[in-house]
Amino acid sequence: MSKWKEWKENLGDARPWHLIDPNKKIREQSIIDKRMSLCIGCEFFLPTKQCDKCKCYMPAKTTLSNAECPIGKWHREDSE
Repeated sequence: MSKWKEWKENLGDARPWHLIDPNKKIREQSIIDKRMSLCIGCEFFLPTKQCDKCKCYMPAKTTLSNAECPIGKWHREDSE
């Protein structure tokens, strides 16, 4: 698999512009905290607070309802 295809698959459905869409944000801080805790304990979590799999900045990605972990540690919260 090409690096581009792998990156696109790991990215999932979340996009940077979803960060400014209030309909895409998680309202429950406990869910965000649990996601971030899982990320911090993950072997792919980098000191830059990025995921080495999807390359996302995790303090932002963990707030999105349509985001999910590329290796399945946490899943999307929306109904899509």
